Amino acid sequence: MSTAKEVIVIGAGIIGASIAWHLSKVGAQVTVIADSAVGGVATPNSFAWINASWGNPEPYFRLRTRAMAEWKRLANELPGLPLAWCGGLCWDLPADRLEAYAAEHASWGYGIERVGRDRAAQIEPNLVEPPDFAVYVAEEGVAEPVATAKALLTDAEQRGARMTIGAVTALVLSNGKVAGVEISGRPIVADEVVIAAGTGAPAIAATAGIKLPIETPPGLIVHSRPYKKLLNGLVHAEKLHMRQTAEGRIISGSDFAGGDPGHDPEATARELFAVMKAALRGANGLELDFHTVGYRPTPIDGFPIIGRAEGMDGLYVAVMHSGITLAPAVGLFAAREILDGERDPLLAPYGLSRFAQ
Repeated sequence: MSTAKEVIVIGAGIIGASIAWHLSKVGAQVTVIADSAVGGVATPNSFAWINASWGNPEPYFRLRTRAMAEWKRLANELPGLPLAWCGGLCWDLPADRLEAYAAEHASWGYGIERVGRDRAAQIEPNLVEPPDFAVYVAEEGVAEPVATAKALLTDAEQRGARMTIGAVTALVLSNGKVAGVEISGRPIVADEVVIAAGTGAPAIAATAGIKLPIETPPGLIVHSRPYKKLLNGLVHAEKLHMRQTAEGRIISGSDFAGGDPGHDPEATARELFAVMKAALRGANGLELDFHTVGYRPTPIDGFPIIGRAEGMDGLYVAVMHSGITLAPAVGLFAAREILDGERDPLLAPYGLSRFAQ
């Protein structure tokens, strides 16, 4: 790979951090620009589930399983990442749909175990009502999101990357290509600009006439105060998804992406916390600490946008929901494409050009 290319990465969430780290690792001159603290807007509000589950078509499943493998590679290259392969227990579907999901994903090679009540209670002994039928995937995990982004950016800085705090007000165009960015009227030039700004990405891209068709649905997640260990891994019950963080907080949403906060998020958070507390044995002393409402940068067809903007040289876009799962693969693939022009075949369905119609 080239060691001379200057690349600006807009965004310090998990995707921007991974791209910046992978670029820095192979010698690119990287500047990361963020208008908020490390972690950005969506990453701190993430459930942080690493998986290849749910109703995804096989091409997306293959990208996600590759990303799971790349998490293990990344952990070997950057020891100390707050990563845990804790497993996921799921019964958040009607039994027939859960069985169909298990059969399909098992046929694709996903390590799904069908479990009954006794086995579910063995996996998560503090569940008040273990399910009669669930599926368990031991290879699923979590990456504590903000700590992981910080670790990636800290190491990137040690490799020569620069951090700049500020809001990008426009992309700088020169001779029909993106040649840098503008911050508060001050231009910063680069050979390539990467938009990994999550919910802020459409407004930045629009300054170069690029439309990013993205929705930003809200998701409420509640966070307990740190507590004794009650959960071994991820739990996906009906309208209650929860896990326990490395510092002992139990976090939950009515969905892993967070549920609808409603007209009174405080009340919604209290109700959800009460449901969570009632679902766990030994939770009498569990206390609600705070809730978050995150906004997920979700392309309108539900799949990532990863790649160069067609007809606009010098601009690379990486915006998606499922950023936690995909981060190490996206960082690796983006670095190769930006520096060497090599596009990984797994990214073929996820270019911006699919929205041309």
